[in-house]
Amino acid sequence: MINHHRQGAGPPLVLLHGIGLRWQINAPVIGRLAADFDVIACDSPGFGASPPLPEGVKPTIPAYADPFERFFAAEGLERPHVAGNSMGGAIALELARRGAVRSATAISPAGFWTAAERRFCQISLAPLTQTPNAARPALEELARTRAGRLALLWQTFGHPTRVPAGVVVETLRAAWAAPAFAGALAAFEDYDFSDGEQLIGTPVTIAWGIQDRLLPYRTQAARARRLLPAATHLTLGVGHVPFYDDPAVVAATIRSGASV
Repeated sequence: MINHHRQGAGPPLVLLHGIGLRWQINAPVIGRLAADFDVIACDSPGFGASPPLPEGVKPTIPAYADPFERFFAAEGLERPHVAGNSMGGAIALELARRGAVRSATAISPAGFWTAAERRFCQISLAPLTQTPNAARPALEELARTRAGRLALLWQTFGHPTRVPAGVVVETLRAAWAAPAFAGALAAFEDYDFSDGEQLIGTPVTIAWGIQDRLLPYRTQAARARRLLPAATHLTLGVGHVPFYDDPAVVAATIRSGASV
């Protein structure tokens, strides 16, 4: 079962979040897209309210594509548009590889890293999977301050103070509660994007934020251009998780990618 929020009317557009997050991170853009699309914002297995992948299934990027293909069939979504961020962007590209989607928009997608860059990403996010219960109330109080949000979110958000304090607290709680977080983060070891020519039959848009400090724009966007020369490549003035940085620009990027 894939927990999801559905809103709007038009061609189906599935939104996939990044690691440690849940469908609500897309909230700033859902309303902007719902006038043109049937928006289905999903919790990936083991995050938010979706149960984890079946026991024994390693939570790799390709393994996450499997339940979404089943979800499309169960919901009667025949090759929907899909847009994803970070891990969700990598899943979107894997769904495009399978021909399961009509278009794929990937915002700062995982997989275009070197081994050192991948390790940097894992080390940066690992503390969220290991936060002691005793430390969590203090971090929540920190998140309620402007200075605290700057300290906590500088690496993943281009404009941390634009994220409401309550959203940051709920996002932290969801990350701490996600049973798949640590396993999916470790499974990044098994994923590097390759064989971009396999996606040629599906329109692909790759967008990268110049303020991305987790999967840095300077090196990884250039790598994506080399590996996916037929894709549309865009540069945005946002951070790694862009939805609160500039909702209008992110919504326009997704809408453009799905306008095929």
